[in-house]
Amino acid sequence: MPPIKIGVIGCGAIAQVHHMPNLTDLPQLFLVTAVCDISAGAASYIAERFHVPQRFTDYRDLLETDVEAVLLCQSDPKTQVAIDAFDAGKHVFIEKPVCFSLQEMDAILASQQRAATVGQAGYMKVYDPAFEAAKQEVDGMENVRFVQINHLHPDNSLHLKQFHLERFDDIPAEAKAAVETARKAAVYQAIGEVTPEVVHAFHLMCGSLIHDLYGLRAMMGMPERVVSTEIWQEGRAVSVTLAYANGARCVASWVDLSNLWDFKETLEIYGDDKRVVVSYPTGFSRGILSTVTVQATDANGVAYRKEPAVDWESAFSREMRHFYRCIREGIPCRTPLTDARLDVGLIIQMIERYLGK
Repeated sequence: MPPIKIGVIGCGAIAQVHHMPNLTDLPQLFLVTAVCDISAGAASYIAERFHVPQRFTDYRDLLETDVEAVLLCQSDPKTQVAIDAFDAGKHVFIEKPVCFSLQEMDAILASQQRAATVGQAGYMKVYDPAFEAAKQEVDGMENVRFVQINHLHPDNSLHLKQFHLERFDDIPAEAKAAVETARKAAVYQAIGEVTPEVVHAFHLMCGSLIHDLYGLRAMMGMPERVVSTEIWQEGRAVSVTLAYANGARCVASWVDLSNLWDFKETLEIYGDDKRVVVSYPTGFSRGILSTVTVQATDANGVAYRKEPAVDWESAFSREMRHFYRCIREGIPCRTPLTDARLDVGLIIQMIERYLGK
């Protein structure tokens, strides 16, 4: 089968560090024929660096080309671009966060239904070989009692400086203003009029804690309720307790430790006789593997510990391979936009719990 002609909208850090190099390394699956960014400099840089024949500053011009699929990784919100892409008959891959509000999500889903094309959320961690190995272990556990998530997050600039990134200061003022206005409107639609502290926490939940939440959902299903939400450190830290129907609890914490180099993100699942721990590197890294550790007691009462070897291919590449198969082979999407709606709703519930609603 021929490679899929794909257009990339958004030429910032995630495109430069991951998506463009990975798509280039999958020539049998994808052919990037167009890129777009509201920064003309960024679009030109990516086009020249990766030998892409077409470049645009208006995404609507890209949608008029013969691309079969688009990858959306531009500044949020992505909602109108996603809707227009589906309405243009394209398959659409949307980097997280897909959107902020349930109303946005429903509009995107309606457009996908009209188009009858593939819509995939950029939830790369569930494609991580370590996560997949961990899930096999968890699926065999009879009783999950407790889950703990620790996400200690330095400033991204500490890790981005390990890569050559080009940034441009040529975005028209009116374009910047339009993006900011749309973002504020989407956040207001999601959680109403709240303090700057809560807005900051909401953004970190949508943009970073979301990785932990969708992985947790894939492991455990949806929680029965949000027990509590705490926001502190001027919105730069969040702790949430979730309850599950079997009585299990999850305690999830996300903390901004701006100047600490050591990124830490773990998903820990505890049962009566087994513990499974997944540890992730920062998303702004290449070639650093996630790990999975299993500690348990065997049938003879002997305690053991193992760290299964995992494949070296990055989760970003694996999710794009899956996107290809969804389009060309018609397999079910593992991270569909319908599931992303569950995550949007859960984050809103977390904020509402903090607000006492």
